[in-house]
Amino acid sequence: MLAYIVKRILSLIPVLLVITIATFALIHIMPGDPSAAFLGLEATQADVDALNQTMGFDHPIVEQYVNWVGGLFRGDLGDSLFLHQPVGQAIAEHMGPTLSLAIVAQAIALLLAIPLGIIAAYKRDSALDQLLRGFSLIGMAVPGFLLALFLMLFVGVKLKWLPIAGYAPLADGIWQHYRYLILPGISLGTIQAALIMRMTRSSVLEVLHLNFIKTVRSKGLRETKVLLKHALRNAFIPILTVIGQTFGTLVTGAVIIETIFNIPGIGQLVINSIERRDFTVIQGVVLFVTLLYVLINLIVDLLYGAVDPRVRLDRK
Repeated sequence: MLAYIVKRILSLIPVLLVITIATFALIHIMPGDPSAAFLGLEATQADVDALNQTMGFDHPIVEQYVNWVGGLFRGDLGDSLFLHQPVGQAIAEHMGPTLSLAIVAQAIALLLAIPLGIIAAYKRDSALDQLLRGFSLIGMAVPGFLLALFLMLFVGVKLKWLPIAGYAPLADGIWQHYRYLILPGISLGTIQAALIMRMTRSSVLEVLHLNFIKTVRSKGLRETKVLLKHALRNAFIPILTVIGQTFGTLVTGAVIIETIFNIPGIGQLVINSIERRDFTVIQGVVLFVTLLYVLINLIVDLLYGAVDPRVRLDRK
């Protein structure tokens, strides 16, 4: 196990190297001068040149890249020109809301997807199965931002049950914190639930026709125990893979929902940084998000052995 973890971590080095090169090159190709954007329209070219010299933006791009990567090895992602703080600190401040939203959305997705997927598999080709599959198709087809707008209109504006925008930190209380995340969590979680439900149905169906299921049924076990303890557990590896992928997507791809609901997360930080041409923040966020996504997949791989002891990660 330890050898597998070390091997996976070492394999991240070339991936992250390619990401740093691609990110740095694409960002510096973008039109716009961060110094000019920072100083405003009334700034003279001399002022812009002076700030570029101070920030090192006038150096050759290769030299800027080498300096940036050298800072990464020291744990320094650089400083934000607009936020007046280190990029790492800015990411840490915005990561909390994004992570809370991702957890709420994933919890909603799992509470919907796993039971409905098992029911659809058990009632295969019945009217209920067709209805659930229809709902899953709708869930995958409807854009998250459209569902968000409907929820804001009916639940927030018409019924006034939940706030339609904003964010409350956990220090304000658990309920106050999560009531702001329910609507965006449903908007994100419904789409992921549709995907997880289809995978749950497909995986459980494959297991239900195996001989060992017939054996445990012949022993007189209750159908609930057969489905949950035997069928679901043996079908859980592909489901776990999808869960890991969806959670990574929730953490790294909630830009639109965070913007609609005015949640100060990583997505809002990226949007604001792009508008300001804050290159250092964009570079840091892209690198951080990439690393986070890869680590989530590594954790999922490690969970395979816990879910199914037959899986040996260190086996060649």
